Amino acid sequence: MSSTADTKGPLVTATVVPVTPSASSADSSDTEGEPFSPLALAEDFTPLPAYKAAGTTETDFDGLLPADRRLRLHEDLKNGCGGQLWPAGMTLARYLLRYHKNTLAGKRILELGAGGGLVGLTVARGCDLGDDHAPLYITDQMEMFSLMRHNIALNGLEGKVEAMLLNWGEPLPAEIVANPPDIILAADCVYFEPAFPLLQTTLTDLLTLRPGAVVYFCFKKRRRADMQFLKQARRRFDVAEIDDDERPVWSRQGLFMFAISAKRDKTPAAKGDEEE
Repeated sequence: MSSTADTKGPLVTATVVPVTPSASSADSSDTEGEPFSPLALAEDFTPLPAYKAAGTTETDFDGLLPADRRLRLHEDLKNGCGGQLWPAGMTLARYLLRYHKNTLAGKRILELGAGGGLVGLTVARGCDLGDDHAPLYITDQMEMFSLMRHNIALNGLEGKVEAMLLNWGEPLPAEIVANPPDIILAADCVYFEPAFPLLQTTLTDLLTLRPGAVVYFCFKKRRRADMQFLKQARRRFDVAEIDDDERPVWSRQGLFMFAISAKRDKTPAAKGDEEE
């Protein structure tokens, strides 16, 4: 039986406006072609795109965010590739705005491998999380911590979104253990094969704490090894493709989107069935 989530998803389009380019970071003028845009997705999955110079970007996701609530995201690669806006993050953020804008009220939400915080900040900016909602956590390694905090402030989301250190494969922070998330967001976390088992350990820990939680997981295939993560995940979790009428568009762009949840216990066979 096909495992397909009954949800809807996005076209990978949005209007992204560079706002304040910075000269503090190495520019990409020594690379051939145009600077990488997360919306210009190559058909060749192998090479990584050229890096962009540091700067601040604005987007309203083609009107999905009101004009006065456009997302502002500072991008800076000086501490790692997570500081850049990537295609799967744009896709997952747009999906959540379109089809979960009014379904997340009262939910505890955590983003893994947030980089600059694109997906989590978009949710906080454009989705109804309810009155006095618990902080939405965007998490990554120490190298991304200052960038996450900067982008929280850039969008005026202090007190609503909190940056947190979370290293895959290590024990979860005490705050997460005490208040496990209902919704887990992960975009473009599949890019470094040695980290696959660490990420799967963290997903296992989170879904053990909250068996009813759902992980919205989106990635772009760049190498053959990337699909190994999916094979391994299917052994541990229930993995359902997120399907919609527009899926043929973003799937041709090498993007994959799944809803991941804890494996359901199989119903024990009846005694009479066991004896047959």
